Amino acid sequence: MKILVTGFDPFGGEKVNPAIEAVKRLPDTIAGADIIKLEIPTVVYKSLKTIDAAIAKYDPDTIISIGQAGGRPDITVERVGINCNDCRIPDNEGNQPIDEPVYADGPDAYFSLLPIKAMVAKIQSVGIPASVSDTAGTFICNHVLYGVRYLCEHKYPGKKSGFMHIPYMTSQAVGKRNTPSMSLDEIVKGLTAAIEAVVTTETDIKVTGGTEH
Repeated sequence: MKILVTGFDPFGGEKVNPAIEAVKRLPDTIAGADIIKLEIPTVVYKSLKTIDAAIAKYDPDTIISIGQAGGRPDITVERVGINCNDCRIPDNEGNQPIDEPVYADGPDAYFSLLPIKAMVAKIQSVGIPASVSDTAGTFICNHVLYGVRYLCEHKYPGKKSGFMHIPYMTSQAVGKRNTPSMSLDEIVKGLTAAIEAVVTTETDIKVTGGTEH
C-alpha cells in the first residue's frame, strides 16, 4: 500500500506550518505502507494541481491531507468537505474567493472515505487528544478535502482520501495567550497512529462521534 500525505506551507502570517513540519517527520513506512510526503501551497486550485500531479506520478492507494487549525485543542479527523470556497483571508497568492463552488459540477458535499472513528480511537490510544470534526471550514483546507475527493471520483476511481486538522505547535502559541497548542513530537505521534488505523481498518468502528453544535 502507498499513502500520499500532504501538508501545507505557512500561511496567515505564521513563520511555520505544523502540517508540513509534521508530515516531513513521519516515518517512511507505517504499518507496512509506504508513505509519500508532499508539501502543497496554501493557494486555491494550485494546491489541488500539486496533489493531482503527485497522484498521477506515485499512484497512491490513499491520500491524506493535513492542515493547521489554530485554536483547536486536539487532532481532528474531518468527516465532510463542502463545495464552497469562502476565504476569510487571502491565500498565499492573494486569491480570496467568496461564496464560490470548488467545482461547479460537483455535489454539495463529499464525505471522507477514511475510517475516521477508528483513526480518532487510535490517536487517543497513544495518549494524544483527538476527535471527529464536522466542519473543515471554508478556506484552503476544506478546498483540498473536497477537491481531492472530486479528483478521485472523476479521475482516480477507487482511491480513498480524507483530511486531518492539527493544532498550533507549541512555538506558535508564544504570544497567543489561552491558545491551545501541541508539541510537534505529539502531533507526529498522533498522525502516525491515525495512519496506522487507515492501513489496518477495513470497516470503520461504530462509536459515537457526533456533536450538538
